[in-house]
Amino acid sequence: MQLKKSLIIAITLSVISLVAWELYWRSEGKIPDLDDDKNLWAVQRARVDDASLNDVLLLGSSRVLFDIQLNEWEKETGVRPIQLACAGSSPLPLFHDIVHNTDFKGTIIVGVTPGLFFSTTYPEAGPWKRPQSRVDYFENRTYAQQLNHWLSLPLQKNLAFVSTSEEGFSDDIDLKSLLSSISSTNRSGKPEYPPFNSFAYIDEDRNNPMSEKTATDTAFANGIKAAWKFIIMNNQNPPDKDATTNFFVADAEKFQERGGNLILVRCPSSGWLKEGEDKFLSRTEFWDPLVKATNAKAYYYEDYEQLKHLECPELSHLSAPDARYFTTELVKIMKADGVLSNSKTN
Repeated sequence: MQLKKSLIIAITLSVISLVAWELYWRSEGKIPDLDDDKNLWAVQRARVDDASLNDVLLLGSSRVLFDIQLNEWEKETGVRPIQLACAGSSPLPLFHDIVHNTDFKGTIIVGVTPGLFFSTTYPEAGPWKRPQSRVDYFENRTYAQQLNHWLSLPLQKNLAFVSTSEEGFSDDIDLKSLLSSISSTNRSGKPEYPPFNSFAYIDEDRNNPMSEKTATDTAFANGIKAAWKFIIMNNQNPPDKDATTNFFVADAEKFQERGGNLILVRCPSSGWLKEGEDKFLSRTEFWDPLVKATNAKAYYYEDYEQLKHLECPELSHLSAPDARYFTTELVKIMKADGVLSNSKTN
């Protein structure tokens, strides 16, 4: 009897504590959010194996993830793309995986963010290792890992206090992240990474709109700008234009030879970040030779009056409303050019 009483008390206290913890984080503005981790990515990658000529794959870094919205693409074409873009990554390992490990020959949209696309082919470099680790995980994941992911989804969708991210954002609130956020004296002599908070909400199929706070709260957006500046200023590795271009061109030729439809897209950037890209990774030196070498259809946002004036709240990604507009207009342009001929009509 005493044991039963103790058990009831323990369960009651646990439930009260969890409810109080959840309510606290809700009061702080947190909402349930999925972790855009390797599991979520792998589920979408698995869809490629059954994809048809009508399907569209989205590859690239975070600009493709933020700027191309799946709902708007589907409204315009009748086809919902498979979103495989990865933040902070080169698209080269992902494209290589699709070309060499699948028979897919539909449409692939590859976003070209100059600083990441032309960064490296070195396997241990961050922009390469990050997407390659997701490819490797997909190939080697176990049934237990898949089951664990599916069981975690209801919790992630309904409880704010379990929200975390593989990216390690400063505002993650799982226990591990909270403990790691405790400040300690910096004895390494290295510059300290500025706080970098999550600024998007991702859906189960990886549709990823920017949070309203990022678009409307200047102070919050400035914090993200500071993180971009830190990352860029502390990057000592020059772009590897020749190696990256040659690697991608070889895969592009193989994909196109089997009938695949390859489209390159340059998404918007703003402010000093755009100025730096224009100066050190200029269109004439990087984008134009890539387009010529691949002979792919290519869309550079500044070439279009309806797209050229779009501004990114934190310099590198579009707000949710602008991303919806960008997607709609980009698809209209592509349809007018006849490059989405495999897509369904409305």
